[in-house]
Parts: sequence; C-alpha cells; structure tokens
Amino acid sequence: MSRTAWIIRHLAFEDLGTLAPAIEARGYALRYLEAGVDTFDVLADARIDDLLVVLGGPIGAYQTERYPWLLTETVAIAGWLVSGRAALGICLGAQLIATALGARVYPGHGKEIGWSPLTLTEAGSTSPARHLDGALTSMLHWHGDTFDLPVDAELLASSALYPNQIYRIGARILAFQCHPEIDARRFEQWLIGHCDELDAARIGFGVLRAQTAAEGARLSGQAALCVGEWLDAL
Repeated sequence: MSRTAWIIRHLAFEDLGTLAPAIEARGYALRYLEAGVDTFDVLADARIDDLLVVLGGPIGAYQTERYPWLLTETVAIAGWLVSGRAALGICLGAQLIATALGARVYPGHGKEIGWSPLTLTEAGSTSPARHLDGALTSMLHWHGDTFDLPVDAELLASSALYPNQIYRIGARILAFQCHPEIDARRFEQWLIGHCDELDAARIGFGVLRAQTAAEGARLSGQAALCVGEWLDAL
C-alpha cells in the first residue's frame, strides 16, 4: 500500500500546483481534504510515514469566529505534528502550523503580493531551501498576514518586506509563507479568484501576469528540487 499525502485545501485553485509531481514521484498518493467541508478525523488514523500538506487561502488563521472549523483544523494539525509525522505548510498552511504550535499569527504591515527574491539565512544555505536562493529563482509572494516563529523553529529564508518566509522544525516540518507551488499555466485562476484583493491593493494585473510568465518555469524547477530533497531525507 502506498503512502498518502493528505492535503488540506482552502481554495479550489490553490492546490499542490507544480509540487504534485515531486510528491507523487516519491510514492505518495494524493488525497485532498476540503476545508470547511470534509472532517479531519481520517488524519488521526494515518500511517506514520504519511505526509500532511496544508495549503494556502485568503483567510486568516485567527478568524475562528468567522470560520469555526478553523479550530477543528488547527487541533487536527496539532495532533499530526505531535505524532511526529511529516508536514509541509504553504502560506496559510505555514500560519496554521505556527498556530498549532502556539505561535502568534496576525495582520502584517501591508500586502506582499508579487515576485521578488528570497534571501537565505546561514541555516537555509545548507538546507533544501538553498534551491530557492534569490540568485537561482525569484519567488511569488501573496499574503497580508505574518506570524511569529514557533518554538524550536529554524528560519531558512526571508524577503525584503517580511522576515519569516521559510522555516523548519527538525527534519519533518517545512513551511513556506511564500508560494513555491505556483503553476504559471494556471495563473489566470489566481487573477480571477483574487481580483477584489488585487483591486483593493491597487496591484496591476498585467505586471503580475508578465512576471509570472517570465519567472514561473524557473521557480517550478527549483521548488521541485527543494521539496524533493526534503522528502528524500525523511
């Protein structure tokens, strides 16, 4: 029986994107759990070598009064992490992992939306995150919230606007505030789904479209190297 990658999805078009082939190539069957629809009971009975992936979305990890199921999701994530199983977080997913580990998530000082390079920490330069160094690829950013690093977390990369971009905890938890999974071929879905946010932030659709066309393929290759190396070391 193959291992399973349990993927919590908060928005239909924010899926595994270009990271899916790297995960499937390592023997994981992909199974999506739709936040707000599916329950998370199945996670309690997952195999010890299964993987949890918590994806992004436009809501805040702290908006539990508006979305009560976020409490259930956070408890399920916490239980997964306590069990010692591997977990990968992206954007909201990184924030929910931080929340599950007792760290604070809160609105940032402004929107970070668009392409810009990452700067690695010393720890990042010897980790799988080295494949995402700004000298090798730019990175898509799309968030307004930020978070404190959880206890025992090691910062791997920062951006010019927000320091906490990639962190890891031990060998089995890796989390990205940014979006290494973006699939440039499907970027119009992001421009459609997030149109109100872009308008409110006065961010040009044409600029984002052109940047993604120019940078997407390179990021895809480097992100696969990063996540693949991390999975291989589990």
